[in-house]
Amino acid sequence: MAAAEQMSTPSTAKRFLPLVLLAAGLAAFFGLGFHHYLSFSSLGENREVLLDLVGRHPIVAPLAFMGLYALAVAFSIPGAAVLTIAGGFLFGTVAGGFYVVIGATLGAVGVFLAARTALGNGLRKRAGPWMERLEAGFRENALSYLLVLRLVPLFPFWLVNLVPAFLGVPLGTYVIGTFLGIIPGSFVYASVGNGVGAVFESGGTPDLKIIFTPEILLPIVALSLLALVPVIYKKIKSGKNTGASTHG
Repeated sequence: MAAAEQMSTPSTAKRFLPLVLLAAGLAAFFGLGFHHYLSFSSLGENREVLLDLVGRHPIVAPLAFMGLYALAVAFSIPGAAVLTIAGGFLFGTVAGGFYVVIGATLGAVGVFLAARTALGNGLRKRAGPWMERLEAGFRENALSYLLVLRLVPLFPFWLVNLVPAFLGVPLGTYVIGTFLGIIPGSFVYASVGNGVGAVFESGGTPDLKIIFTPEILLPIVALSLLALVPVIYKKIKSGKNTGASTHG
C-alpha cells in the first residue's frame, strides 16, 4: 500500500509539472516587471531599435518573434493584440500575420497539452455522466466548434486553449481549428500594425476596436456561420432519421 502511494505521488507531480511551469512563467513575467514592456508606448519608444534589429537579422528576428509569441500564449500573458500589431509593424501585414499565426498556434498547443496531461482525464472522471455527454457532443463537431470559438472573440484566448483539453478533443483537430480560426483576426491586427508607424509619429495609439467594425466583423461572423454548417446538417439529418424511425 505504501509502495503504491509512493509510486502514485511522483506520477501525479510529473503530470502537473508542465502546468506548474506555465503558471510560474506567468508569475515571473509580472514579478520581473516585463509587463511594462508589453505596451504600445514601449513599442513606440523602441520602434527604431526593433526595426534595426529586424533589418540586421532577417532570419533570427522572425524566429525570435514567433518564439516570444508562443511563450506569451503558453504563459497566458495578456497583450496578444500588442504583439500582433508589433508583428505587422516589424514584418509587414503578410509576413507578420503569418508569424503571429505560427507563434500563437505553437503556444496554444503547449497550453492544450499541459492542461490535458494535468487535468483532462482526472476532471472527466470526477465530473461524471454530464461531462461525458458534453464531451461526446463537442468531440462530434470539434472542428466546427473550435473554428467558431477562434473566429469570433467571444471568449478569452486562454480559455479556448483550455476547454478543448478537458473535453478530449484530438490534438490534430485542435491544431487545425486553432491555426485556421485565428488567421482572420491575426491578419486584421497585423494590417493595423503595418500602418502603425504613422500613428506613433502623430502621438496616437492603434485602434484595437477595428475588428468590431461591421466591414471586418461581418465577414468573420459569416465564416463562423459557415463553420457551423456541418453541425446544422448533422442535426437536421439526425432529426429526419429519428422521425423516419418513429413513423416506421
